[in-house]
Amino acid sequence: MGVWYATREDVKEALDFKETARSNGRIDRALEAASRSVEGQLHRRFYPQTATRYWDWPNEQGARPWRLWLDDSELISVTALASGGTAIGASSYNLEPNRSGPPYSRIEIKLSTSSAFGGGSTHQRDITVTGLWGYRNDETFVADVDEAMTTPETDLDVTTSAGIGVGSVLRIGSERVLVTGKTMKDTGVDIAVGDSLAASAADVSITMSTLTGAPAVDEVILIDSERMLVVDVAGSVLTVKRAWDGSALATHSAGADIYAPRTLTVTRGALGTTAAAMSAGDDVYRWDVPGPVRELTIAEALTSLLQGQSGYARVVGSGEAQREASGRGLADLRAAVYTSHGRKARTRAV
Repeated sequence: MGVWYATREDVKEALDFKETARSNGRIDRALEAASRSVEGQLHRRFYPQTATRYWDWPNEQGARPWRLWLDDSELISVTALASGGTAIGASSYNLEPNRSGPPYSRIEIKLSTSSAFGGGSTHQRDITVTGLWGYRNDETFVADVDEAMTTPETDLDVTTSAGIGVGSVLRIGSERVLVTGKTMKDTGVDIAVGDSLAASAADVSITMSTLTGAPAVDEVILIDSERMLVVDVAGSVLTVKRAWDGSALATHSAGADIYAPRTLTVTRGALGTTAAAMSAGDDVYRWDVPGPVRELTIAEALTSLLQGQSGYARVVGSGEAQREASGRGLADLRAAVYTSHGRKARTRAV
């Protein structure tokens, strides 16, 4: 699984797919294809990746000797820069363009310093840049780690699953992980004594036994075999949408356990980071995909799924007015996102 620019839940919500294993596989394949298609259309990778990369010097770009063009390697931040085996300190270079970056497309040695590119025994891979590569590293705090986790473990417990989907990129400390699955975990909250739920879509209020571990807005919960979407929280009362994700309405008694998908299956040490032990209470941050890129990925995945359902023969109209679906709305979205986020630089290949 590569990095996706939308989550499985994004597509299901847009298409009203029910939570079944059968649809999960199709959606995952569509998201993988859509994400790679978006990279091809926009000529860049958006996710943050820690790596060391090398350049020849001179690199036959006809550039001034103090300027290194990064071409297809867009840069967010630098950890270390060296040339000819000699380290170049952060005070000796500029990342450009400074008014709009990141991403940065070039590194320039400050002319007021004695630092310089070159000087190695050979021109090959003379310049070494270690840093964070990609478009931008915009993050949102989404949860805390809920249980200590050793380096080999791949089941990550979090305090809330709201805002985390299958396909999310998370950062805990210096480690990034990819979320590849979610399973239910007991929140420690029950339906309070004296309360119950009838098998009715109109019965939407749940009084909780405790606020510790309480579900959050937009979190999916499971009581007995019925899933519900939390739409509001007021004190100890949850307001929910019943029979969520294709589950069936049912009665629920006081004391029934409330579960939430707070155990995440993750790929450890992702995107150039190293797996490390985690402690309960560690902050969990989600990398945020640029809005237009996320919307285009969802649209591409939806188109793939709907075309697949119809045997790639979708039509609009009827009778003599029937014609193939043109996808004009998707074409307009592609054009708009290319204008806002497409790479129009010296080297456009991903």
